[in-house]
Amino acid sequence: MTQRRYIIGGNWKMNTDLETGMALASQVADVASTCEACDVVVYPPFPYLQAIDSVISSSPVALGSQNFWPEASGAFTGEVSCDMLKDLSVTSVLVGHSERRHVLHESNALIAQKVDFAIERDFQVVLCVGETIEQREAGNTLDIVLGQLQSGLESVNHESMKNIVIAYEPVWAIGTGKTASAEDAQAVHGAIREALASRYDDNVASSTRIQYGGSVKPENAKELFACPDIDGALVGGAALSGESFAAIIEAAC
Repeated sequence: MTQRRYIIGGNWKMNTDLETGMALASQVADVASTCEACDVVVYPPFPYLQAIDSVISSSPVALGSQNFWPEASGAFTGEVSCDMLKDLSVTSVLVGHSERRHVLHESNALIAQKVDFAIERDFQVVLCVGETIEQREAGNTLDIVLGQLQSGLESVNHESMKNIVIAYEPVWAIGTGKTASAEDAQAVHGAIREALASRYDDNVASSTRIQYGGSVKPENAKELFACPDIDGALVGGAALSGESFAAIIEAAC
């Protein structure tokens, strides 16, 4: 079995200001420098990317973007391009986060277009998948999650999968304080890995990292990370506290 490195992402969403963001980045850089067992990525708001990079550039922490538009340039008011992000040292991008799907109504087709566009430009792509509470209660979790996986990876070949991370984020657990049990999370992660094996091969399935996201906190991180198919976390609220995010990173070390 391929030994996968944990990957811990901190999605700051539309939070922090310049001062608190730089202070938070400094705390993250300090703890990441002491942990050699996992990769750490932070996803600050757009206006602070350059400032955050100045804090983390000499540390192991990678800089990520919460969004981008899948065109090289043009009349796309309010959007940013991948080339702009590269100018700011961004190496990882989030695609398909539940808030982009359900609040901002991004379609499966647009999400797939974004995946392809970023992969072509050598970014690490974190493809987020997850079901709503209504879909879960109807027993449709795997249909929804694996459908989003299939759609997002539709044009991604074997070779490009080395730049893909999957983040399973049950929508009902994001920002609610509710968390899928470790057993439930593992079951979905295992199904995602089986789907990757079916679509690609066992090597791709065993080497692709699958994060869990959805109210991850220091209290449940170790139990989640002990599951065989959970390779880290995409953290929201707890990533806004240097102390909490540090404890989650340390749980992966």
